[in-house]
Amino acid sequence: MSLDSHLVELERRHQAMEHAIAAEKTHPGTDDLKLIELKRKKLLLKDEIEKLRQERLLATTH
Repeated sequence: MSLDSHLVELERRHQAMEHAIAAEKTHPGTDDLKLIELKRKKLLLKDEIEKLRQERLLATTH
């Protein structure tokens, strides 16, 4: 898998996680632990996306 396609997939998963968090918040009996776990996973995806973007940037400047 190329770096660009991997980034696209991670961004898609990040967006899906965002939708899952929004959906969880709309439920009257929101499970706080589930919400925390979804947010943690979303943050991990964001970190991975930023790491790959930095790697891509470094690769294009060298």
